[in-house]
Amino acid sequence: MSGFYKPDLGENPGDPFARDGDDKLVRRSYWLDMSDRSLILTMTSGIGAKLPNEHKRAHLIDIKREHLIEEICIQEVLPPEQ
Repeated sequence: MSGFYKPDLGENPGDPFARDGDDKLVRRSYWLDMSDRSLILTMTSGIGAKLPNEHKRAHLIDIKREHLIEEICIQEVLPPEQ
């Protein structure tokens, strides 16, 4: 398993997370043209909000935005069990 999110292209063929057979982003320029702030909002409140952290992390590394991982992949802190 590659760790990348695999969207249902039958439902949404223009999904910006779509990848080809070699796991290369089909719409790479969509992501590279975004500012860091726009990317943070897209991944936390927009189309990327539903993705688990492992998919977000793999995607950010692939588009060379590793510096945003801590802002986007927020760890959920659970209270201690009693």
